[in-house]
Amino acid sequence: MRAAVQHETGRDKLEVLDDVEAVGFGPGRVRIRIRATGLCHSDLSAMSGVLPQPAPFVPGHEGAGEVLDVGDGVTGLKAGDRVLMCWLPACGSCPSCKRGQTHLCLAGFMNAGTPNFKRPGGDVFGFAGTGTFAEEVVVAANCAVPIPDDVPYEIAALIGCGVTTGLGAAFNTAQVEAGSSVAVIGCGGVGISVIQGARACGAAQIVAVDPVAARREAALRFGATEAVAPEELADAKGRITAGEGFDYVFEVVGKSVTARTAYEATRRGGTLCVVGAGAMDDTFQVNMFELFFDEKRILPSLYGGADVLRSYERAIALWRAGRIDLEGLITHRVRLDGINDALDQMRSGAALRTCIEI
Repeated sequence: MRAAVQHETGRDKLEVLDDVEAVGFGPGRVRIRIRATGLCHSDLSAMSGVLPQPAPFVPGHEGAGEVLDVGDGVTGLKAGDRVLMCWLPACGSCPSCKRGQTHLCLAGFMNAGTPNFKRPGGDVFGFAGTGTFAEEVVVAANCAVPIPDDVPYEIAALIGCGVTTGLGAAFNTAQVEAGSSVAVIGCGGVGISVIQGARACGAAQIVAVDPVAARREAALRFGATEAVAPEELADAKGRITAGEGFDYVFEVVGKSVTARTAYEATRRGGTLCVVGAGAMDDTFQVNMFELFFDEKRILPSLYGGADVLRSYERAIALWRAGRIDLEGLITHRVRLDGINDALDQMRSGAALRTCIEI
C-alpha cells in the first residue's frame, strides 16, 4: 500500500512509497482504510524533532476512515463502520483514568514505540501510535471511534485532534466566562478552534494575534473581534483592557517566548492557558515574586483537557447546530502525492488545515 514516510528526524520532505504494509492485526485490533486526514502542526514538530518520535515513521494522527476488519475480542465495531482516529485512547484502568482524567492516560503514548508498518528494509513506526498518512493502518480498537453517517470524513478527521484540542482549551481547561476578554496567540487550525470555543462561551472581546495577515483575516471570520500582529498586542491590551491585561490568554504556538508574551498579556488573577506543544529543551520561566504576587493561573491543556469521547460528541453537536464552522477550517485539499506541498503551505502560514484525501 501507499504511505508517506519520514526516513529520519530532521528532514523536511516526506517520501510517498508503495511498498509499505500495515502490521499488528490480531486480537483487540482493527484495520482501517483511511479516507481523509488533516495535516496538524504536531506532524511538522515530529518531523523536525521538537516532539519525540522514533524514525522512520509515517506522520499523521488526525484521520478518519472505514473499518476493514476487526480482530478477535473486539466489540462495538464491525467492518464497514465509519470511524475517526483517537491518537490518545483511554485504557480505563490506570490511575489517571480512574480519577476521570482520561486525557492523561499514557496508554496511547506507549503505542508510539511499537511499529505500525513495515517495508522491505525494516520496521516503520506510526506517529503517536497511528500514522494516518497511509492508505491503511492497524490500531487498537479503542483508537477507532464510530462517527454518525452525516459527519463527512474530512470533518471527522479535524475533530480527531485540532478541533477537540482548541475547543477543549476554552471549554474545559480555561472555562472561559461570558463577557470576558480573551487573547489567542497563534491562529492556525488549533488557534482558530480556540477562538470558536471562546465565542461559544460568550467572551465579549476576542483578540487574535498572529504574524500572518491571512490568518488574522481568517480569525475575524471565525469569531475574533479584533486581529493584530504580535507587535500590536501591547497596544490592543492597552485599548481593550485599559492596560490591565486580558482575562484569558491562550498560547497556541508552543514556544517559551510566546508563552512569556502571553503571561505578560494576562491580567493579575487571570488565566494563561498553554495549548501549543513545545520542545523539551525550551524552558518557560517566571520569577517567584511575580508568580506569588500576580496570582495568574498557568494552565496547560493537553488534547482539550477532558474526556475526548465526550469532547468529540460536543464538537459534532455544535457543528450540526451551526455554532462552529469546521468546513471553513479546510483551506486546502490535496492527494497523498501532494503531501510535501501541503507541508510547505503549513510552514508558510498559508493553510489553516489541509485535508489530505487518501
